[in-house]
This record gives sequence, structure tokens and C-alpha cells, in this order.
Amino acid sequence: MQAMLFNDNENILPFNGEVLFFPNAFSAQESDDLLKYLIEFIEWKHEAIKMFGRQVMQPRLTAWYGDEGKSYTYSGITMQPKPFTQHLLTIKERAECLTGASFNSALLNYYRDGNDSMGWHRDNEKELGINPVIASVSFGGTRKFQLRNYKDKSILRNIMLSHGSLLLMRGEAQHYWEHQLPKTKAVNGKRINITFRTIK
Repeated sequence: MQAMLFNDNENILPFNGEVLFFPNAFSAQESDDLLKYLIEFIEWKHEAIKMFGRQVMQPRLTAWYGDEGKSYTYSGITMQPKPFTQHLLTIKERAECLTGASFNSALLNYYRDGNDSMGWHRDNEKELGINPVIASVSFGGTRKFQLRNYKDKSILRNIMLSHGSLLLMRGEAQHYWEHQLPKTKAVNGKRINITFRTIK
């Protein structure tokens, strides 16, 4: 299925929540420099999570950065934050400027190639509050990001997350929509995604 084309600041969702796309949140040079930094200097982990009652290794590397005390629990693991680096603060400030939101934590995912992925899920953990605002920044290889209605799974949106882009999810989006980053044989390049959040 082809990815749909959207204008800047156009709501990608047809109802129940907002998802906005900013394809040029960072310049090409900024994106290249930040990708190199993130690969080399972030303290990446490869951790097991609990799925369907058993432990499996996540098909990606992860890291959790944020303000002191802002831990995050999902799929049976609890992540304690490392302090934001200056580079992460720079990315966070850009995300806050574009979205008008403020964030105190970030989940980083390192997709080493097209075999790394993220399955269908909603970011609806209690630490995020009732209607969480999540800004998702991408650096590296372009990957297809999918959204589908939680009740009517035939309602699907495909977005190509490009180098230096930002995707904003807010309102009721996490109640009514789930999202994933599927595996692909078409992409071999590295990709890093940073989802800025507010832990209550």
C-alpha cells in the first residue's frame, strides 16, 4: 500500500485525535550531524520485554533520557532516565518550538536496519496522562509508519518518516489509534527515532 501525501500541519487522522507531520523540522546538515552523534554517544541497550506471557528481545536498541525521577514502564520493563545531553536538549527545544508543547522525557529507538521494527501498540501508559502529547523525531533512513483505528482496523494511514522529520500525536489519538513501524526489506540504512513525552 502506498504512503499518503499530507500537507504540513494537516491532520492525518480522519477523526478522534490529531496527528501532524513536519517533514523538514531539521535541515539535512543538522540531521546528518545529529544522527552521527546519536549512534556514537547514546547509551543504547538491547533489552527483553514481556509479550504474551514470555520474554523476548526487542527488535531494536533503546534508551531513556529525561528529567530526574521520570521513570517509564512498558511491556514489563521499567526504564530509569539518564540526564538529557546537550544535543538531546537541542532536539527537544526544536520539537517544543514546532509543537507548542513541553516535554520532560524521551524514548530513543535505534533501528539498525529494515529487520528492526516496532509492533502495533498505543502509547497509553498511565504515566503519560489521559491525552498524551508525543513528538516523534526521525533521523536516518526513511521508514513507513502506520496508524490504524483501534476498533476498525481497515482504517489505515501510512506515512513515510524521513530524515529530519517530526510527527506530532495529540488529543485522543492514543485512545482510538494504534501505530507501528513494520519490518521492511526495502531499507538497509540505520534510523533513530526519538519520541518526546511528558511523564506526569
